[in-house]
Amino acid sequence: MGSADFRRELGQQLRVDSVRASAAAGSGHPTSSMSAADLIAVLIDGYLHLDFNSPDDPHRDHLIFSKGHASPLYYSMLKAVGEISDEELLTFRRFGSRLEGHPTPRIPPTDVATGSLGQGLPVAVGLAICGKQLDQLPYRVWALCGDSEMAEGSIWEAFQHAAWAGLDNLTAIVDVNRLGQTRETMLGWDMDGYAARVRAFGWHAIVIDGHDVEAIDAAFKEATETTGRPTVVLARTLKGKGVKEVEDLPGHHGKPLDNPEEAIEELGGERELTVQVSKPDPAGAQHRFEAPGGELPSWDLGEEVATRQAYGEALAALGQMRGDVVALDGEVSNSTHSELFAKAHPDRYFEMFIAEQQMIAAAVGIQERGWVPFASTFAAFLSRAYDFIRMAAISRANLRLSGSHAGVSIGEDGPSQMALEDFASLRAVDSSAVLHPSDANQTARLVAEMADRRGITYMRTLRPKTPVRTPPDEQIRIGGSRVVRESEEDDYTIVACGITVGEAEKAAEALESEGVRVRVIDCYSIKPIDADTLKTAARDTGGIVTVEDHWPEGGLGEAVLSALADASETPPVIKLAVDGMPTSGSAAELMHAAGIDSDAIVGAVQKLVEARATA
Repeated sequence: MGSADFRRELGQQLRVDSVRASAAAGSGHPTSSMSAADLIAVLIDGYLHLDFNSPDDPHRDHLIFSKGHASPLYYSMLKAVGEISDEELLTFRRFGSRLEGHPTPRIPPTDVATGSLGQGLPVAVGLAICGKQLDQLPYRVWALCGDSEMAEGSIWEAFQHAAWAGLDNLTAIVDVNRLGQTRETMLGWDMDGYAARVRAFGWHAIVIDGHDVEAIDAAFKEATETTGRPTVVLARTLKGKGVKEVEDLPGHHGKPLDNPEEAIEELGGERELTVQVSKPDPAGAQHRFEAPGGELPSWDLGEEVATRQAYGEALAALGQMRGDVVALDGEVSNSTHSELFAKAHPDRYFEMFIAEQQMIAAAVGIQERGWVPFASTFAAFLSRAYDFIRMAAISRANLRLSGSHAGVSIGEDGPSQMALEDFASLRAVDSSAVLHPSDANQTARLVAEMADRRGITYMRTLRPKTPVRTPPDEQIRIGGSRVVRESEEDDYTIVACGITVGEAEKAAEALESEGVRVRVIDCYSIKPIDADTLKTAARDTGGIVTVEDHWPEGGLGEAVLSALADASETPPVIKLAVDGMPTSGSAAELMHAAGIDSDAIVGAVQKLVEARATA
């Protein structure tokens, strides 16, 4: 551990290098980096325990830059600890550089991508939960936050959950530099106001001068010695500290300094200080949960089972088979049926309450440590956490999401509970898979496949019971589909998923009585979609009807059209989807009103018949 003078000089070096990196890039956030430089200088010189040669060491501390726009400071820190060279520092924001505008895991030891404000602290909560209850190791999680992001609701979800969970292995550092992008923040330098808020949420709060290295040292020491609750260090700082041209002045956010050479000289010039970061204590092994084994559940053909029930039973069985599987829920576990996992494996279940952003963030933190989290809630409520899912993809995170109670088929609850845009929103996420099984046996097989898939995997489950149509031994896979009925004489094809598969079967039977043969495809994997089976149907039959309990935009119909875009010949395609804002009612009434029931399907096929006859 260095002296106070060394730490002051190290802080100045971090400022200088933040200015240099931003000047080389012609963009960046040097002033936001300069305010927090002393905080990071003290943190890496004595408090952070991390072997940069072993970023996967389970004993290491974790540092999350929640204020990800302060990336020049982060990369300057990496240079100071010897992780990157000065030459690489100056590639900041260039095409091909690991040093992106906001940090991503492309540059170790970065755990997660940050830059969308309000996300780093919630992810840090997930890592701290992991340390306490899963890994059961004494590593500490540090999160550097900006004062502007204290206006984000997700930050307060994190404050609330961390205190409730007693995460004394978590320390938040808030850089209170007063100035946001366009104006002063809501509280400015009202340090008492910040302290009162976080204390009301159950945290231990320490207010300091964020440029006094002795005060920073004392605060960090106090944080590491505080037990029973998390600690927040509220540091009053100056944006652009050390350069009169920008110090504590608005209008300089997100811009390189106009006169970087003069600023560097004012800061005392370039330095070549290095820091030997303390290595973690290797004592103790990462905890593992026993997995006595078992098998996935299965159901007999013809049984009536809701896929949400099958999801819960399959997840509980998977937890019996694998000790790395973890479940989280947004306080609707008796509806999503993740409660079955909670009862079977209480040490690996985490109640996140009605805080969907924190739930997804916690799952991101948990998966970073190699665990396999499944997070569930009503599909409609996942939209609250969409930005967290989007950022999880940038973090190269592996998440398994389950959304129940989707579509008009949920019935009387009404449109506020009916996810009708989930296919579209989740299809648009990089690395995602979107699944909608129609029966219990499909659901169980897909749950097992989700556990091993990398990226973001989403399964929509159904509230109503549906008949089991898929034999227990039939191969079901992500990217597959199931041909429910077909013949060599098929005239048309119906492509359905979830609740509409049953409606498609009814329609096919009604049409067959009229002499019209119809192939029915259960497209349980919407992304990736089974393009080969669809192209075969397009080649064999004279028209396709898609039907889904979803808005017309971005769902099954458009996925089918995309799959057929490069087909040599494409027959007419009619898309049936929810037409108009639904209301409360029975599932049958609502599906009929939406134009997605068997009557609507029969009508669509008859239009194809009439069009062919006219042609």
